[in-house]
Amino acid sequence: MTQEWLALGDNRARVLAAAHDALNHELAALNLLGSRLTLQVENAFPLLFGCGGRVVITGIGKPGRVGEKIAATLSSTGTPSFFIHSGEALHGDSGALAAGDVVIAISNSGTTTEVCAFVEFAIRMGVPVIAMVGNVDSALARLATVVLDMSVAREADPLNLAPTASTTVAMVMGDVLACALMTARNFSAADFTRSHPAGALGARNDEKLDQESK
Repeated sequence: MTQEWLALGDNRARVLAAAHDALNHELAALNLLGSRLTLQVENAFPLLFGCGGRVVITGIGKPGRVGEKIAATLSSTGTPSFFIHSGEALHGDSGALAAGDVVIAISNSGTTTEVCAFVEFAIRMGVPVIAMVGNVDSALARLATVVLDMSVAREADPLNLAPTASTTVAMVMGDVLACALMTARNFSAADFTRSHPAGALGARNDEKLDQESK
């Protein structure tokens, strides 16, 4: 136990309570996602599995950071994907979008101006859009081809303001879709190793593949 922690005195109980509350709110948000997961996957999966181009993730702010991670996970597990910042898309980056792509747009409010504008551009190109939103009655939801309900009872922070539980469910939904696509594509350890030749993951998978070949 550090001196800094001891120096908090009676505040230690409040700090620990806030930490436990945050975890409980996050768990509740994931349980809520789990209660509607089957329908979400059934709606989004056909578009993603049938995508002949790339899966393009877009967002801004904290949801945008989540989108970057989702794009990286998809790309490393057999689904070519990249992230476009919604704001930058309105200043030329939308040119990277092509016929055959699928867009996943992330916005908790579903009203983020830049996200909606980029989605409208995608729709004009005939590119289908999957919206990950916390409000299924929002402008973004109305624009989308498929709507994934990412709503949570509340954020995890004490003020119920910071993107916390809402970004957690979006991140997990991205992982869920990546895992479903891996399974459908019979994505193997050998496939994974090809895109992870360096670092600890590459070394671990090389060792695993050597063992399997013996």
